[in-house]
Amino acid sequence: MDAASQVSADAVPRRIVYVPRHPLNLRQTLSPLARGSMDPTHRWEGAALWRTVNTVLGAATLHLVERAGEIHATAWGPGAEIVLDGVPELCGHGDDWDGFDVSGNGFLAELLRKAPGLRLLRTNSVFEAMLAAILEQKVTGIEARRAWRYLITKYGAVPPGPAPQGMRVFPDAGVWRRIPSWEWHRAGVGPQRSETAVRASSVAASLERTLSLGRGGAEVAQKLRSLPGVGVWTAAETTQRSHGDPDSPSVGDYHLPAIVGIALIGKPVDDDGMLELLAPYAGHRQRVMRLIEVSGVRKPMRGPRMTIQDHRRH
Repeated sequence: MDAASQVSADAVPRRIVYVPRHPLNLRQTLSPLARGSMDPTHRWEGAALWRTVNTVLGAATLHLVERAGEIHATAWGPGAEIVLDGVPELCGHGDDWDGFDVSGNGFLAELLRKAPGLRLLRTNSVFEAMLAAILEQKVTGIEARRAWRYLITKYGAVPPGPAPQGMRVFPDAGVWRRIPSWEWHRAGVGPQRSETAVRASSVAASLERTLSLGRGGAEVAQKLRSLPGVGVWTAAETTQRSHGDPDSPSVGDYHLPAIVGIALIGKPVDDDGMLELLAPYAGHRQRVMRLIEVSGVRKPMRGPRMTIQDHRRH
């Protein structure tokens, strides 16, 4: 196919309408995907989401909009069919809330009643989720989002179709392996994180194979954590998005234990306290975390904060 024909083919939209079997709040369900409001791979426009994806067949641009209980999905690019096939799982298909009993906790029961459209997403893109989580290791959200935006904008391709200006496609593993050390430095990513990212890019295909093991669990976590530099927190942040893991609380997070403690007992707790509070919901602990997240409960803005470090100056 010549260049002109490829451009023409990429401009042809493909469409499906997904009708979920359960109530679905698109924004609540897909909110964990965007790394800040300026994420080059995701853009919300009102109730509609633009998402760019790098598939085994090439780049794709996906547009999702919720209308009267239906999800209208349009995709462009060589990977269009793959992303359209993934729309149901992206929107929570296969996420089974049976057995999730919060009747003994009035606060959680009320949250569940108010958020019937909340589901756990599954992107089926492990390396992408892990790379983003690696950039977020032990730094502030501002630093992590700045690094993500810089690297994706510089090394990501312009997406196919009518994606909003400034959007880019997550680069493939080969591109990440070739990013020079000074560009990681300019992005504010220290050597430990950049080396872990490069290691992950070298085994990207193996990471994707963990999808065949289901929606997370001990075996998946063990395989992800076998990569040096990937610990409990990074593995959990990955499987929450890529696998749709219902039981992967982010142990080691700077803010989450306090938020969980405030939500459930009215005061901050540490990691051990968070795990103790979540223990009655084993098998569904990430569902509890997502309910608390959409509730709007926040950590009090007082006390010491994590210092923003500018790695670019060293």
